[in-house]
Amino acid sequence: MAITSAICNSFKTQILTAVHNFTNGANTFRLALYTSSATLNKSTTVYITANEVANGNGYTTKGAALTNVTPALSGDTACCDFSDVSFTSASFTARGCLIFNDTATNDPAVCAVDFGGDKTVSSGTFTIQFPAADASNAIVRIA
Repeated sequence: MAITSAICNSFKTQILTAVHNFTNGANTFRLALYTSSATLNKSTTVYITANEVANGNGYTTKGAALTNVTPALSGDTACCDFSDVSFTSASFTARGCLIFNDTATNDPAVCAVDFGGDKTVSSGTFTIQFPAADASNAIVRIA
């Protein structure tokens, strides 16, 4: 089992068939957290429940909705930014996450993100900080 950071291959074709609309509020994108037992990578096609962080202890199944989804150009690269996401009163361990479209049929996957190691929170706040929305750093970018 492994999590590998990647834009999902299925997402690449789905953007050409208008499955995803990143205009803020048009579709609801979510971030789900997973344990080190999960398998997430470029071949992930939809949101999965297998090895998702357990419901409770500050985490809810399907994770958190992403806000401030703002598509923009950085040079010749299209990218979007999300507001940071926090899970409060949390006690869990996560190895990575999956961003997916909760509005579209079957919850299609956008990208998988490996945190580089297990991240643990104990009775605190677990925050995902998104990088700058530019051609070199944005989580979702299309060159």
